[in-house]
Amino acid sequence: MTDYLLTVDVGNTQTVIGLYDHAAPGVQADDGLVQHWRISTDHDRTSDEFAAMLGGFFTFSRVSFDDIVGVAVCSGVPRVQSMVRTLTEQYLDFEPVVIGPGIKTGMPIKYDNPREVGADRIANAIAAYEIYGGPLIIVDFGTGNNYDIVSGSGEFLGGAIAPGIEVSMEALVGRASALSSIELIEPRSVIGKSTVESLQSGAVYGFASSVDGMVARFQAELGGDAVVVATGGLAPVIAPVASTIEHVEPFLTLHGLRIVHARNTDR
Repeated sequence: MTDYLLTVDVGNTQTVIGLYDHAAPGVQADDGLVQHWRISTDHDRTSDEFAAMLGGFFTFSRVSFDDIVGVAVCSGVPRVQSMVRTLTEQYLDFEPVVIGPGIKTGMPIKYDNPREVGADRIANAIAAYEIYGGPLIIVDFGTGNNYDIVSGSGEFLGGAIAPGIEVSMEALVGRASALSSIELIEPRSVIGKSTVESLQSGAVYGFASSVDGMVARFQAELGGDAVVVATGGLAPVIAPVASTIEHVEPFLTLHGLRIVHARNTDR
């Protein structure tokens, strides 16, 4: 029987769930990753409903709750975090490792108030440093575009937070009656030949240019030798047209959760 680690990254808009082979060595983010799922974050979902959903996912992977030996969680939504904690204690009969105060991360946080740093940002920084070393610039394309900076010695230095691509587009469409929602893909050219292409150009190339500009400023402060890593749902869309992004790691946050779990449990 295989033992599995369940990782849960609760974002404001979406929740990403990963299932790792607990015994597998893992240097890269997808090492030992057996399955992953992306669902909408529902603040009103109960622990029983979430358990039923997980049970359905597990069935397709021929896994049962009895195979889960650990759970690691990072969350920016306290209500959902509490729900996942309740589920773990109720259905698995042990406590999850939740990134937050009192949890060993192995990474010094050089923020004025370390408690203000989002758990997902810490997980990303830990995972990226494990894979690439430092210094690092991490760009996470989520509800907000997070930029996280890690020093050469593995310290979380800080970063920047900007509105996310989908949030920005929803705000634009919501305030302009002549515009409608679009698919976020690269258009035929920067000069759009239709309203849809113009919106796509502004979103894709505009945000790529924003990322490149921010990275250039970070590099100037760091000395110009930081590795740039992108993650998040829209990273595969922006990374190909951004000149500064060197690596795309879709499972960076889940990998960080895996590392933190190992540092806080006796394996």
